[in-house]
Amino acid sequence: MYELGGKVALVTGAAGQNGIGRAVANRLAREGADVAVCDLRDEPVGNWGGLSQVVSEIEAQGRGSLGCVCDVTNSDNVSRMFKETLDRFGRIDILVNNAGSQAGPDRVPVVDLDEAVWDRVLAVNAKGTFLCSQAAARHMIGRGGGGKIVNLSSSAGKKGRERFAAYSASKFAVIGFTQSLALELAEHRINVNAICPGLVDTERVYGIASGLKPENVTTEAHRDFLIDEASSSNPFGRVAQPDDIAQAAAYLASAESDYMTGIAMNVSGGMVMH
Repeated sequence: MYELGGKVALVTGAAGQNGIGRAVANRLAREGADVAVCDLRDEPVGNWGGLSQVVSEIEAQGRGSLGCVCDVTNSDNVSRMFKETLDRFGRIDILVNNAGSQAGPDRVPVVDLDEAVWDRVLAVNAKGTFLCSQAAARHMIGRGGGGKIVNLSSSAGKKGRERFAAYSASKFAVIGFTQSLALELAEHRINVNAICPGLVDTERVYGIASGLKPENVTTEAHRDFLIDEASSSNPFGRVAQPDDIAQAAAYLASAESDYMTGIAMNVSGGMVMH
């Protein structure tokens, strides 16, 4: 156990039923933290209740929770989200920047990449991380006592690949931002680290498949192909599940990682080792 009792966490991009954000939020709650969660919208998707259901899951564990609708690319939205969280809980000890751009439209060659799609990917993944981290850092410095900022990068933030240019650029940016912010905040005992997953079995794989699939192949079939291909080439013989990423996030959010800052932790089953 990581003993997060008395801590307050804020997790962005947490509404997906099979997403990393939901897994991280629930794991931090199991470790004792109260958890605010946010996403771009709060509405049911089929039988899944969305952000409100994640709030209910956290509260069912006996922890406090709050759901915030927020576009992390909008500074006014981010300010409002932090105000709502601070009004409810009085403090924020842990920030997990998980919100990510929609996969699919960006998975094309650079010569075919729409400027608006590039802008959106960089805005959500890089600017969103900056805005939320800036707000968290200002609060944590002001109240004293340290804090933890955990940014979601990717193995694609360490090595580019074809048809991933916008995504890779945004995730390389997150790693560079993490390192710079870690140096700036060390004197305040605020740790800033990044997690770099490989392929994770979430809803996003459908988006990736929709952008990469050959003609006359369904998105569902190509999604299965991507999962099978990544599993067969992984040393552990499987792709990551959201809980694998949540375990790393819980560690980086805890006192066990107090002497670690500026790292980009691979959580890829051995696929990436640098």
